[in-house]
Amino acid sequence: MDGDTFVTKDGFIMNTFGYEHPEERVFAFLKYIPAKYKDLFNVEMLTRTWKFGENPLTNQLFRAEKLYTAKNYQTFIEAFRKTFPRYLYYDQTRDKELITAPLERIEQVFVPKDRLVWLQSLKNPDKLQTMSLQLIDLISKESGVPCSDLGIHGSIALEMHAPESDIDFVVYGSRNFRVVEEAIQRLVNEAKLTYIAGNRIEAARRFVGKYQGKIWMYNATKKPEEIKTQFGHYTFTPLAPLRFTATVCDDTETMYRPAIYKIGDYLPDDAQSEINLEQIPTIVASNIGCYRNVARAGQQIKVAGMLEKAQSTKDGSSFYQVVVGTATSEEEFIWPI
Repeated sequence: MDGDTFVTKDGFIMNTFGYEHPEERVFAFLKYIPAKYKDLFNVEMLTRTWKFGENPLTNQLFRAEKLYTAKNYQTFIEAFRKTFPRYLYYDQTRDKELITAPLERIEQVFVPKDRLVWLQSLKNPDKLQTMSLQLIDLISKESGVPCSDLGIHGSIALEMHAPESDIDFVVYGSRNFRVVEEAIQRLVNEAKLTYIAGNRIEAARRFVGKYQGKIWMYNATKKPEEIKTQFGHYTFTPLAPLRFTATVCDDTETMYRPAIYKIGDYLPDDAQSEINLEQIPTIVASNIGCYRNVARAGQQIKVAGMLEKAQSTKDGSSFYQVVVGTATSEEEFIWPI
């Protein structure tokens, strides 16, 4: 599931992307790189390093300074092609090469909801683990969402946290996410939590803040019953880059990754974006995590992305969508208006 973290036999730590995967593989993005392979990945790295488990291969791990740029994604693809080609997969449904992990290379999987159960069972949790449990308990009680629909993510889940690490938690299910969102707002109003908004996107999302001086953040993962399609049900043909303004009609899946915004009132921002009536997109889909939940139904958004034709492999029916995060351009975004 999106957000599950796994460690491979080659020492890479990756995060699952999305909910539709090819057979015997999982779409993912690379998060931590063993020091042994650092020089193969020619991107700017954070100065801080991490350690996972007792394997010498993961004794020192590096992370890219910017995880989600198109340039870095292409750099990662080239690095894998030269040394670890089995991590690449030609996706015929999109006619492009993407980073995946073969299931046979995956050694350990960390599922946020299972890691919360593990955290709750610890006999002697450290200070950060204790604070994480207190925060999740506070949010569960305020929202009424049971802990079984919550999870712990990030470095705490992998037991590779440091005192300065953040608390990164997960909410399962669209309805639960909205309930937690409202509960967090109440806790902020009561000064039990605070928001942090470093830019306009963070201010719109309200997904990051502080609890007793410690930074927290949260995102959503689908419940199994919310997954409606499977890999291969559609093929996607890129047509043209567009820039436009639209109104969000449905925000039921905007908190997930990919974030799905159903839209109306398409208004082109330039001459190139004036398209035929039948090609007007009904969906904006963001593969970039920071554009999750930036607008609610009834609000307007400004979008730059790639127009795609999505065609069913079952009955030939089609629709048009705009994808933000194609890994081909840095000029793709969703901005709330």
